[in-house]
Amino acid sequence: MSQVALSDLNAASQAEFVAALANVVEYSPWIAEQVAARRPFAGINQLFDAIKAAIQSALPDLQLALIRAHPDLADKTQRAAGLTAESNAEQNSAGLDRLSEAEYAAFERVNKAYCDKFGFPYIVCVRRHSKDSILRDFETRLSNIAKTETRRAIEEICRIAALRLDQLVAADDKLKVHGRLSTHVLDNHSGKPASGIAVELVELASLGESRVITRAVTNHDGRTDAPLISGRPLPIGRYELRFSVGKYYAERNVPMSDPPFLDEIPLRFAISEPEGHYHVPLMVTPWSYATYRGS
Repeated sequence: MSQVALSDLNAASQAEFVAALANVVEYSPWIAEQVAARRPFAGINQLFDAIKAAIQSALPDLQLALIRAHPDLADKTQRAAGLTAESNAEQNSAGLDRLSEAEYAAFERVNKAYCDKFGFPYIVCVRRHSKDSILRDFETRLSNIAKTETRRAIEEICRIAALRLDQLVAADDKLKVHGRLSTHVLDNHSGKPASGIAVELVELASLGESRVITRAVTNHDGRTDAPLISGRPLPIGRYELRFSVGKYYAERNVPMSDPPFLDEIPLRFAISEPEGHYHVPLMVTPWSYATYRGS
């Protein structure tokens, strides 16, 4: 997605401004129309604050219409009819375009239960979640009252808008909407960073297939050249990091049993802070390993 400079938005006509930001909030160009009148904006945070204020100060009927403008999650009929490009990309980012039959059934059940109870669709910023965490959030929020869920839906719409704005607008300042996941490997047998270890990050799933998020190889510093996840929120969920240490030690002619006592080491951990920094290192010998949450 090509970005537009904030300075260009400040100088644009009202029609150009509204056209550029029309889908920052789903099917609601009236928000961009209100925000246009508050220009110029000194930074993207100030622009987002204006969008958030327009959403939160809207009359209840207008807020309800805004909530109802959003699609159900993982709905096959709505997907066939066509989602906005933004909604489609967001749902795909959480794997909602490739659910197992059990997962589809679970989403259909909670979508129906939620709409039956509240009269509007469940809204969540899916870029901050995995499939499993969305389903858990569904179940938790089903116990709320309508007033609570209306407020929560507006909060989630604001989070979605922040991420869309971050992708769309280039400015000197940045919105705090991204997290980072990184790792490194220390070879305690040789007392130095472990280079050349294959690393695989897997998002674990309860009802469907777990999926590989990324693969990398450690460099001379024992780290991967780039973070395992960056430039986006860290999806809330359960993960497994897999380190191929058996091959690493075999290539260095380290004496080992046959088969090796440690071959592929799986580290299971969970992410609960989408905008946080998680560093998950591995300290390893041919016979032992340890980890912790670092920074």
